[in-house]
Amino acid sequence: MEPILKVENLTHTYSAGTPFQRNAIEHIDFEVRPGEFLGVIGHTGSGKSTFIQHLNGLLKPTEGRVYFNGQDIWASPTITQQTRFHVGMVFQYPEYQLFEETVYKDIAFGPKNMGLSEDEIDYRVREAAGFVGIMEEWLDKSPFELSGGQKRRVAIAGVLAMNPEVLILDEPTAGLDPAGCESILAEIRQYHRAKGNTVLLVSHSMEEIAHNATRIVVLDDAHIVMDGTPREVFARAQELIKIGLGIPGVTQIALALRARGLAVDPAVYTIEELKQQLLRLKGGEAVC
Repeated sequence: MEPILKVENLTHTYSAGTPFQRNAIEHIDFEVRPGEFLGVIGHTGSGKSTFIQHLNGLLKPTEGRVYFNGQDIWASPTITQQTRFHVGMVFQYPEYQLFEETVYKDIAFGPKNMGLSEDEIDYRVREAAGFVGIMEEWLDKSPFELSGGQKRRVAIAGVLAMNPEVLILDEPTAGLDPAGCESILAEIRQYHRAKGNTVLLVSHSMEEIAHNATRIVVLDDAHIVMDGTPREVFARAQELIKIGLGIPGVTQIALALRARGLAVDPAVYTIEELKQQLLRLKGGEAVC
């Protein structure tokens, strides 16, 4: 299967030619396949925000190429513009970008810019609203009458309504309480299952990444330093800790048990996996 997104030798330099020149990302090669749910992690300053902003043409590479469905996204202004419809970006705290009179109009903004018919826009608005739990009665309200979590849903729905082939979410649960975080993530999982589109989730939370992504990319010091399944990445827990990243709580427990001499796989990252391993160690007896 051909990659839906591909980058070759991607480098981005800020403040080029000045004493403050620095490369935020350097010589990155990367591919993502259609339908993947990819987690992107890295500490502050690792380059992950700069990296993802290249994937839909918000930033232009200093060096290298970005391809969407095999086409260089910078081949022409028209292709760059079209790529931004097909590769949707939800920024951190996207509710700050709401501006229309009603929730309906805010969600419809992207589809209108795509030149769709009124019937198609209406269908997409209502479908996107359904994915993120926006009730029918909210659509005629001002978005500024809603709670913070509700505004977040409206902003995400505005991107979903463009029906992007790739959805990129930059810290979509930032600032939400645990219940709000899980609600948003459950809706994103539902969207992914229903549409089968590609999702890239950027998060500082290892638990969020572990429970949602089927593949994880780790950035550090402007480079991709790990790329694999959650099990492959969390098997390198000590390396993650060394570069300043946390690991899922379950993995921390597994490591501690391993250090005490128990034959526990240190790469476990879900409670159910750890439970099953402990049950096997106890010969099938319940472990309290």
